[in-house]
Amino acid sequence: MHRLTNQVRPYAWGARAAIPRLLGIEPDGTPQAELWLGAHHGAPSTAHCVDGSRPLPELIAADPRRVLGPRTADRFGDRLPFLLKYLAAEAPLSLQVHPDAARARSGYEAEERAGIPVDAPHRNYRDPHHKPELLLALEPFDALCGFREPAATRTDLLGLDSELAVLLRDDLAHPDTQTALRAALTRLLSIPEPDRGRLIGVFVTEWAERDRRCAHAEIVADLADRYPGDPGAVAALLLNRVTLWPGQALFLPAGNLHAYLQGTAVEVMAGSDNVLRAGLTCKHVDAPELLDVVDFSVLPIPYAQPDFLEGRREFRPAAPEFALHEIGPGRITAHLPGDGPTVVLALRGDVELVAEVGEGVTLSRGESVFVQADSGPIKVEGHGHVIAATVGVH
Repeated sequence: MHRLTNQVRPYAWGARAAIPRLLGIEPDGTPQAELWLGAHHGAPSTAHCVDGSRPLPELIAADPRRVLGPRTADRFGDRLPFLLKYLAAEAPLSLQVHPDAARARSGYEAEERAGIPVDAPHRNYRDPHHKPELLLALEPFDALCGFREPAATRTDLLGLDSELAVLLRDDLAHPDTQTALRAALTRLLSIPEPDRGRLIGVFVTEWAERDRRCAHAEIVADLADRYPGDPGAVAALLLNRVTLWPGQALFLPAGNLHAYLQGTAVEVMAGSDNVLRAGLTCKHVDAPELLDVVDFSVLPIPYAQPDFLEGRREFRPAAPEFALHEIGPGRITAHLPGDGPTVVLALRGDVELVAEVGEGVTLSRGESVFVQADSGPIKVEGHGHVIAATVGVH
């Protein structure tokens, strides 16, 4: 087992205190959005070994079959297939979608052939991998997630006379659900730049003046205040408004249009950073590419349900790259599978990890370890709250 030092991503939407509190350090007043635990090249963890410290990707590359295990290495090569994050959102994230594996690979190869630098602001695909993700709430967590019925949005638009409201009602009246949603989102993302501020501003003003009793009553005005003239504020009306309570989880597959609004959570995903944005951001928006990737189906909110196994709650969605395990809070005795690599993060308390091979490790709040596949199954004991990420299926 190797203790980890992990990097914090200081995105503008991050909370000021949540991650410093987890790590036991004083806040410096700047946004601290995500703590990354893994081997993604964007912000790899450092592994502390008996012979010194090295970036986790180097540890893996030195002997992938031993570190990752033969089955993981055979399927995913010499890379850790998942990334674990501690996420603290004080303000909304961008309205976004992730590509499926085929689109990620073809998009990445096309941009490579075009000679677009991988870190260019206008690059869409920074790696050739898809990015399904699972989010587990640690406190009440607000999000927009997936499309709701067009008729529900039309109902919310009744009584509005602004030009944009009338056009959206017409779009959403189409009898085919997917056609209606595609038309409405395409309209919002295609408003000419000279007209965007005016059309959205008039809509938001009219919306705010009406006494509305719906789940989206305040969110449109709030998003428009944060991102003036951004079509994502109005596009929020097309999506489900979701509040997760601690212990609830969402699984977001490719094509699911979503935005996290506020709260603290842990997130595990395939090891990718491919994001296509529709709005609520100052970053690059490629509307045609996004519209080709979005799934315009109306589906149930994708809550993820855990299994209860050996003292832990296990989330194992339809993504071979990862599974998420929650142990505690409280007095715990649990076992984690040992057929692949594992990243463990202590959220609170003091817990002891004992592997089948090698010495044990005691973790306190904010501490984490990387467990090699050749360490075998792990026993977790103590009093606290622990999150672990493993490979999903082989």
